[in-house]
Amino acid sequence: MTTRALVKSCASASGEVYLVTGAAGFVGSNVATALKRRGAGVVGLDNVNDYYPRGLKRSRMGKLSEIGVHVVEADLNDAVTVRKILETCEVTTVVHLAAQAGVRYAVKNPGAYVHSNVAGFVTLMEEIVHMKRMPKVIFASSSSVYGLNTKVPFSETDVTDSPASLYAATKKADELLAHTYNHIHGVALTALRFFTVYGPYGRPDMAYFSFANNIMQDKPIKIFKGPDGGELARDFTYIDDVVRGTIAACDTSEKSGKNSDGSKPPFRVYNLGNTKPVTVSDFVSSLEKALGKTAKRNYVPMPKTGDVPFTHADISAAKRDLGYNPTVGLDEGLQNFVRWYTKYYENGAHREDTHYVPM
Repeated sequence: MTTRALVKSCASASGEVYLVTGAAGFVGSNVATALKRRGAGVVGLDNVNDYYPRGLKRSRMGKLSEIGVHVVEADLNDAVTVRKILETCEVTTVVHLAAQAGVRYAVKNPGAYVHSNVAGFVTLMEEIVHMKRMPKVIFASSSSVYGLNTKVPFSETDVTDSPASLYAATKKADELLAHTYNHIHGVALTALRFFTVYGPYGRPDMAYFSFANNIMQDKPIKIFKGPDGGELARDFTYIDDVVRGTIAACDTSEKSGKNSDGSKPPFRVYNLGNTKPVTVSDFVSSLEKALGKTAKRNYVPMPKTGDVPFTHADISAAKRDLGYNPTVGLDEGLQNFVRWYTKYYENGAHREDTHYVPM
């Protein structure tokens, strides 16, 4: 990491400078791209771990480099590097999207989740609160915090004290930590609870990605059944809608710091979903249509690794405060994904990714 590269990446005529953590990831790379295209200074941070094939992350980083976004390769717990980025670039907004993702992998490697999602969050916040001018912070929570909630649709006012997975527990911990930093230090923090984000350049550990891999290779796919034998359903949300919602959260956030009267900016929480749950079987049917191939479906019981039977977002608060309005339907979104997927993997390119098996 050179100071020159940071300064160049953070150059901004508007004075708005963003640090996007997890910039080599699915949501992070798309948010960084959108921010840069509207003229902001943007620098990324990512540890480029091997949870899924690094080739896809490198490809995203290459696209960011083409538009002038420098991504620093470092762990979020590297406080010295985090401090250098924040101070050198005079960051005004942090979009914190770095995390160890995946519900099932948490059973195998719980330490990775505590390290990245909890310790990493604290490291970042400690560096922020010691800045002369604290940036505002928008960070990724998750629909998984609703856990075993049976009330639908899921609302931000629902109690979220029953996480079903360790991943969900770490995301809930982030929200509690955010509340603390807001209360004590006056950091303007906004938590965004993402609902099953999909689209081009997505994550290979997500079901739709592995479904596409198997369907194209004429391999069977596993479709989980709930504990009662019923269909699982997800509130699938297209990446462009999530990006727009995330940027709207940045734009509407108050600045960090306590006011002269002692008041502080609020700690905000919003659902970013599509509010139209779809069964996994119907999702596969739409994917079959986009691929032009029929899946070999195997219905199996859902493993006891922390998955939940359904998700359904109430987005009324995001509509009211952020102007959030998802516009991309499932068929359109999957057609966009398939166009990217077939081009990215055509003629055997990036073959190592297609052999990846979600952990």
